[in-house]
Amino acid sequence: MDVRDGTGRPERAERPERPTGNTPGAVEAVSDAAGAVLRVSQVLGPITALGPGRRLGVWVQGCPLACAGCMSRHTWDPYGGQSVGVERLVRLWSRGLAEGYDGLTVSGGEPLEQPDALAALLEGADRVRRAAGRTDADLLVYTGWEDAEIAASDGATAALDRADAVITGRYRAGEPTRLVWRGSANQRLIPRTPLGRRRYGPHLRRESGRPELQVRVTDGAVHIVGVPRPGELSVLERDLAARGVTFQENTWRP
Repeated sequence: MDVRDGTGRPERAERPERPTGNTPGAVEAVSDAAGAVLRVSQVLGPITALGPGRRLGVWVQGCPLACAGCMSRHTWDPYGGQSVGVERLVRLWSRGLAEGYDGLTVSGGEPLEQPDALAALLEGADRVRRAAGRTDADLLVYTGWEDAEIAASDGATAALDRADAVITGRYRAGEPTRLVWRGSANQRLIPRTPLGRRRYGPHLRRESGRPELQVRVTDGAVHIVGVPRPGELSVLERDLAARGVTFQENTWRP
């Protein structure tokens, strides 16, 4: 996985060694000289299918929820991906703002498994947008945690303090929905700030006839960005095969 700067140029990031044994907290990111570190699966930009406008997308690595039918099984392993300094991610966000990005989307994986690093990322992103005079650029977080679970956790609540909107709830394959940016009917889009209410309020009950899926190709890997409905990834796979594009492996089947 390359951590990219929003225009396709790779930046180097260190992959941590898998620790041995069952040491409590062994998978938690540690701080380096630059500050907080986030375990990351990928960074892509601009993306247009996970929130309004052109956005920087950060997918964290590690998710214990293991929702059946998840399209991002490769993000489950907490030892996968790479450890990336939060300040590096904030610099990518700053570049994106300079290029006119409308927002930052943090997904995964499960962002709330790394609450301190998530808080540092959102704080840094907020600091940079204010300094750039881009307070119209919003911060959106996807989490599989339920509202009650977030409310019961001081760490999770603090981590989301700078988020303008949050999409909450486990993915449930048996509860399909047409609501934009959500994968199942139980998931809730919750604006948290005045900016979040202005930007996301009109979309709380908005449905789309067909979900937007964005396809990006980097270094021989095909990245599918968006929230597909059940069965659509298989249809896309067949369509790509008809065009001569085949997958050696994919992330949505065991």
